[in-house]
Amino acid sequence: MREFDYQRAHDVSGAVALLGADPEARFLGGGTNLVDLMKMGVERPARLVDVRELPLDGIEASEDGGLRIGATVTNSDLAAHAEVRRRYPALAQAVLAGASGQLRNMATVGGNLLQRTRCGYFADVTRPCNKRLPGSGCPAIEGEHHNHAILGASGHCVATHPSDMGVALAAFDAVVMYETPDGPGTSPLADFYLPVGDTPHLETALPPGALITGVTLPATPVAARSRYRKVRERASYAFAIGSVAAALDVRGGVVRDVRLAFGAVASRPWRAHAAERVLAGAPADAATFAAAADAELAAARPLPHNGYKVTLMRNLVVAVLSELTSELATAAPEEATR
Repeated sequence: MREFDYQRAHDVSGAVALLGADPEARFLGGGTNLVDLMKMGVERPARLVDVRELPLDGIEASEDGGLRIGATVTNSDLAAHAEVRRRYPALAQAVLAGASGQLRNMATVGGNLLQRTRCGYFADVTRPCNKRLPGSGCPAIEGEHHNHAILGASGHCVATHPSDMGVALAAFDAVVMYETPDGPGTSPLADFYLPVGDTPHLETALPPGALITGVTLPATPVAARSRYRKVRERASYAFAIGSVAAALDVRGGVVRDVRLAFGAVASRPWRAHAAERVLAGAPADAATFAAAADAELAAARPLPHNGYKVTLMRNLVVAVLSELTSELATAAPEEATR
């Protein structure tokens, strides 16, 4: 590991100034991803600016009736928060599905959004990787790729984004808040992650030197009837091979409102807009759910060893939406028609 300086920031403007003064500096939150990458030689910062003690650890109501979540809120605190569990249950479920309890106690909301891919070629500095070393190639395309992308990839990179939390945030139209030397800014999560294209090393639209200060969730009534389902290769402490965040409202057997996002299938949390269009105003039944999944997955371009993800995601969408529909049908009448 390269030797580095360490400095603790005491306010947001000071943190941004410290990073701006040193282009080789990095912000340090919980360190659950960055420190690992430093040990592997993937990240080699000259300075770490510790932002853990900044006053960004609150969860409060926003002006429109949604929630504002600070960037240094830990994953454990986010998942345990009463309003998150009540109004956005899929978000709490997604956070609890990720990592271990010890890691969730350290990991932060801001850091979760910025975590890097777990592609083995990216993590191995002895191998080429366009994300780590632009122009060097993507050996995953011809090599080990059973857990890589089937949507939105390119000939330059087929890695997936590892966040569970980000999938739920994508389903609920979250907005990322940040601070720059020129003042505050915001970015809808839908625009926050950049398409892979031929520049996979450019991952987000975050301005250089910007510090994520929080995430805003808009008031979304349908989110109260939501679920996150994660499929992985072992029962715990494993990254997804496919996941779905879904929220559903059904009235009279017809889909009134729906939110749907996929995880572990693309370089970013994947909002399933094509599937949502099929579902809107359609019968809430397994045939419709399968048709919606097929509409979204029509754009899939699997590699030789990850084609199973198309079937997996189709079945996962049908299962999760069917379960939500069943729960709504057995709920109190006033709840089911609200």
